[in-house]
Amino acid sequence: MYKTELQKSDMKFQTIKDVEDSGFTGFISIENLQNDTSMIPSCSGVYMVIRAEETAPQFLTKGTGGFFKKQDPNVGIDVLQDNWVDNSCVLYIGRSRSLRERIRQYIHFGQGKPAGHKGGRYIWQLNDAKQLLICWKETSEGNPQETESLLIQKFRSIYGKRPFANLVG
Repeated sequence: MYKTELQKSDMKFQTIKDVEDSGFTGFISIENLQNDTSMIPSCSGVYMVIRAEETAPQFLTKGTGGFFKKQDPNVGIDVLQDNWVDNSCVLYIGRSRSLRERIRQYIHFGQGKPAGHKGGRYIWQLNDAKQLLICWKETSEGNPQETESLLIQKFRSIYGKRPFANLVG
């Protein structure tokens, strides 16, 4: 039932209100989560990184992201520009069996610490990364991987590509 509802939903990903209306909660800045992630539930679910600012992004040549398997997470400005999605507040869609643990790891990666995961790394080359918001939705009725996949498919059907920091592979 949950899968069918998500497939039929009219989620647009354009504004924070669109995301709120689809059941996401939290909307806490990365800066506020850097020292305390206790308000994030430990259950399975999906999460999004949101940019409230509607101005053009400013990309950094060298971001704050840590290294994954000794690989530099930074890419060229041209790559970031090519991946940018206009008219959407959603920059990244992720999933986890423990939202609190995964988001904590994600934020640590953004603080330059080594991490066991490199998903969403383009976020850390945004000048306003600390002001980005993280929101989440529990997936008690469904598999977080399946929900993430459906959200990315829905996003792609609207914008013609994946969210800015959702890379292939």
